[in-house]
Order: sequence, then C-alpha cells, then structure tokens
Amino acid sequence: MQVSVTDAKAQLTDLVRRAEAGDEVVLTRHGRPAVRLVPVPSMRGAVERRALREELRRLGSAKAAAASASAARSQDDLYGDDGLPR
Repeated sequence: MQVSVTDAKAQLTDLVRRAEAGDEVVLTRHGRPAVRLVPVPSMRGAVERRALREELRRLGSAKAAAASASAARSQDDLYGDDGLPR
C-alpha cells in the first residue's frame, strides 16, 4: 500500500495498525517512495530479560574486580615512595 505523506497525516493511526499487522505501508513524496512503515520486533520475554540482566551483572562484576587490581598498580608510576607526585 502506498500513501502520500500528506494523506498519511490524516490516517496515521490506521497506517500504523496496518504496518503492525504485517501490511507493507510505503509513504511517498511527489509520487516516489520515501519511507516504509515496519513494526518493531517484539520485546524479549521476562525470563530472557532477567537472564540477560544477570549475565551483564556477572560480566560487570568480573571486569570491575580485574580493573581494581590493575588500577592500584597504575598509580605506582605516578607517585614516589614518599607518596608525592613524581
């Protein structure tokens, strides 16, 4: 289905519903295709989102633990034995 941008303004709600239902909706400018309305893929389920959050937390914790040790050693080059900047 092709609709001019001007006409689409008046029927946007209907066009969005059609696109969500799987119809191809193309908006045209001066008779030439300009954009296509497509549905956004559905969100992941609650179980998948929870598993993803847990995996990100685990990876973040591991990275933070590894970084804290190296961050402390990196200061050795900045300060002398007296604790003052070199």
